[in-house]
Amino acid sequence: MYKYLLIFICSYTICQEPSNPIEPNWKDLNYAGDGESYHTLDIYSPTNSTKKSPLILTIYGSAWKSNRSKGSKYIKKSLIKPLVEAGFTVASINHRSSTDALFPAQIHDVKAAIRFLRGNASEYKIDPSFVGVTGSSSGGHLAAMAGTTSHNKMMEGNIGSFLDYDSHVNAVVDWFGPTDFLLMDICGSRMVHDDINSPESKLIGGAIQENKNKASAANPITYINSETPPFLIIHGMVDLTVPYCQSKLLKIALESAKIQSELIPVRNGGHGKNVFKEEFQNKMIMFFKKELNKYTINE
Repeated sequence: MYKYLLIFICSYTICQEPSNPIEPNWKDLNYAGDGESYHTLDIYSPTNSTKKSPLILTIYGSAWKSNRSKGSKYIKKSLIKPLVEAGFTVASINHRSSTDALFPAQIHDVKAAIRFLRGNASEYKIDPSFVGVTGSSSGGHLAAMAGTTSHNKMMEGNIGSFLDYDSHVNAVVDWFGPTDFLLMDICGSRMVHDDINSPESKLIGGAIQENKNKASAANPITYINSETPPFLIIHGMVDLTVPYCQSKLLKIALESAKIQSELIPVRNGGHGKNVFKEEFQNKMIMFFKKELNKYTINE
C-alpha cells in the first residue's frame, strides 16, 4: 500500500507554533542549488518507516510577502503532524516572496521543489509516483496553480538541476486560496485588493485592475484543462480577507471543465479561524487516500 507525497501551503499569515511541534528529519535542503535561503525545504518522514512514502510538499503562506530570511518556511505543523502520522512524507518549502521576484517566480519555485524531491526520491525514501499538493490562503493559491498548470510546460520555469523530472501533481487540497484577484473586492473584503499596495498587486508588480492580463496569468482558473487533477476546496463563508466567492469561482470553473471537485463551506469559518478543525483535516487526509487508491488501481 502506497503512502503519499503531498504539498502543503499554509495561510496568508505565518502560522503559530503548536503545543506539540514535530521536527524535520532533514532541514534546510537547497532545492535550487543556489545557496539562497528562500530555496530551501524541510522533510518530515513517517516514524519508523522503512518503505518509500509518497510526499506532501507543504508551503507557508504570507500573502506572498515572507521568505526564509524573515523566519518563514514555517507551516502549520499541527497539520503536518496528522499527515505524517497517516503515513505521508511531508516537505515544507520556502519560495521567493513578492519582494524577491514577481509572479510567476513563486510557482516556478514550487515546481522546482517537486522536481528536486522526485530527483532525490531514493535518498529521502519518497515514492514519487503520486504527488498531492495542499495549502491555504496565498499557499492555497500556489497549490491551485500547481494543480491547474500541472502539465503546462510554459509555467515550468528553469530553477534547479532536475529539469528532466516531472512537476505534475495528482490531487489538490486548496484551503481558502485566492483565484480571481480582479473580483476580490466585488465579493466583499475588509482589505482593498485593488489598491496598488495590496498583496495581489505586489505579487504581479502593479495595481491589479490596471494590469488585468498579469492578474489573469496569476489566476489558476486560467489554466484549467482536461488534465487538471481532482480538487478538494475548503473555505470559511465569513472570510473577510479572501472572500468565499474565490473558491466558489474555482469550483464552478472546475465543474464546467468536468474536473472532479468538492467545495466544503465552513459556515462560521473566517480567514483560518474555525477552518483547521480535525474534521476538515480528516477530510483532507481521506481525499488524498481516495485519490491515491484510484491512481494505484488504474495503474
